[in-house]
Amino acid sequence: MAKKVTVYSTPTCPYCEMAKDFLKEKGIKFEVVNVAEDQAAAKKIIDETKQMNVPVIQIDDDYVVGFDEEQLTQLLDIKP
Repeated sequence: MAKKVTVYSTPTCPYCEMAKDFLKEKGIKFEVVNVAEDQAAAKKIIDETKQMNVPVIQIDDDYVVGFDEEQLTQLLDIKP
């Protein structure tokens, strides 16, 4: 079963774009939430992760703060 992936990002964040490009390259479907416009989503990820950085990538119930290719590969079970 496919995992639910959400990328919390801002339009000006280069690491957010890198993370989204990585997911696209790997064929992972994901939803994007712009936390610059969605204050409720911004509060949610701050409450959940205790971080104010983007991107925050939610994979089911797990969070990856920042663009961490190794952690994303592991959580999404991406084969090399």
